[in-house]
Amino acid sequence: MKTQDKKRAYRVIFVNEGRVYEVFARHVSHGTMFGFVEVEGLLFGEKRSVVVDPSEERLQTEFAGVERTYIPMHAVIRIDEVEKKGTSKIHAVDDKQGKIHQLSSPIYTPVKREP
Repeated sequence: MKTQDKKRAYRVIFVNEGRVYEVFARHVSHGTMFGFVEVEGLLFGEKRSVVVDPSEERLQTEFAGVERTYIPMHAVIRIDEVEKKGTSKIHAVDDKQGKIHQLSSPIYTPVKREP
């Protein structure tokens, strides 16, 4: 494995329950579940640091014991490949400028079949 590959991380920004989550992960793919983005190997800051970020600590608690999570495709705002991971955070949706919108319906809607 190259040195660059070891440092590679992904920043995944998505909407969950009216808040914007920004997490860092080692692997991101389309996954095996239709309509979901698979995020694996979540990365968090050092627990040894003196400064504690409450939103990152909340994310650590929320995702404790999670090896892989599946995020609905329509909730994903952006995925970036980054050289170094940053601080994971949660913040409120500030939609005053109308930049963030969730789709109003599922991507795939089953067709009703008549008997």
